[in-house]
Amino acid sequence: MSSESSDSSEWSALLALQRATHATLQVLGAELVDLDLTASEINALANLADGRGRTVSELGAAVGTRPTTLTSVLDRLERRGHITRGTRPGDRRAVLIELTASGRLTATTIRQAVTDLERRALDGLPAEAIDSLRAALQALTEVSA
Repeated sequence: MSSESSDSSEWSALLALQRATHATLQVLGAELVDLDLTASEINALANLADGRGRTVSELGAAVGTRPTTLTSVLDRLERRGHITRGTRPGDRRAVLIELTASGRLTATTIRQAVTDLERRALDGLPAEAIDSLRAALQALTEVSA
């Protein structure tokens, strides 16, 4: 354990989260290198992996970015044939993002890599610790809402 993590007066949840984010993105990037996707593209596809279409606003909320920032990610995914953009039935103003067949395959590969990484990283932790982690991450997410 580093001296920073052993001294609670110096420890920062946000800095630890940054380190964990960078470490997990590096691992996922290495494991998914053959997909030739950016971290943002991986995140978007992972959040669409359940096969449910989402509006740009819904997907932006799921991936943690503004819809305007997400537009270039969606442009690239659409050019690569992973997603389609259409209208939501009953609301022509809402752009609906859906996976194509190749997008479903890619998203499934990504979700499996995420699940495997989570399992490797969290396997030794008790359920209560994972529940606490989930609650802490939710609280940090909601701070900006």
